[in-house]
Amino acid sequence: MKLISWNVNGLRACVNKGFYDYFKEMDADIFCIQESKLQEGQICMTFGSEYHQYWNYAERKGYSGTAVFTRRKPLSVRYGMEEDSEPEGRIITLEFEAFYLVTVYTPNSKRDLARLDYRLEWEDRFRAYLLGLDAVKPVIVCGDLNVAHQEIDLKNPKSNVNNSGFTPEERGKMTELLNAGFIDTFRYLYPDREGAYTWWSYMPKIRERNIGWRIDYFLVSDRLKPLIREAQIDAHIMGSDHCPVILEIDEIT
Repeated sequence: MKLISWNVNGLRACVNKGFYDYFKEMDADIFCIQESKLQEGQICMTFGSEYHQYWNYAERKGYSGTAVFTRRKPLSVRYGMEEDSEPEGRIITLEFEAFYLVTVYTPNSKRDLARLDYRLEWEDRFRAYLLGLDAVKPVIVCGDLNVAHQEIDLKNPKSNVNNSGFTPEERGKMTELLNAGFIDTFRYLYPDREGAYTWWSYMPKIRERNIGWRIDYFLVSDRLKPLIREAQIDAHIMGSDHCPVILEIDEIT
């Protein structure tokens, strides 16, 4: 089973930069996106009948938003954590026979950390939500988690300490989530690989020089560890300031 996650930073723009070519080439079973930046009716994705589509739109125009395109039809779909809706369109949960798939766009704490307190409270609720799912069946979580967990996960850790996405508090919440029973699939397979990033600033020459951060992830429940086959970062794929990340995992039964 092949799963892909990509923060497209505006789907309409990304479609004009090769999204469909990449989608067709990769032939994924499940393809998740974050930061669609759409409202309903603003785009029509023409995959034919092969893929089921599920969208969570933000109330604010041109902001946030998530979507999932899946070959297999889920048993149920949920939008958000608590009330089956949420104004920023950040979470979609698909229930399948043997597992849950959650795609997420974690709130950014903002450059001046004005939203850090909200971010930390959100992290606690999200962890509790995932643990509730995990108590029923194993979980695959993917998306832009807006944190570089370890120093190896960004080019310049020392100069970014206490910056948004690399504060001790945000990194600590990621540690708590992993300690609660989840695996960072890429680091599980490649614990020492340096220069593996998924986001780069749009500033000139930053991406060419690979001055990046790894903030996009596939996490899985601990008990899925024996099924993990590959975790990849498609850093050569353009179209967004993020690149796609890929998980290949044996069929979950």
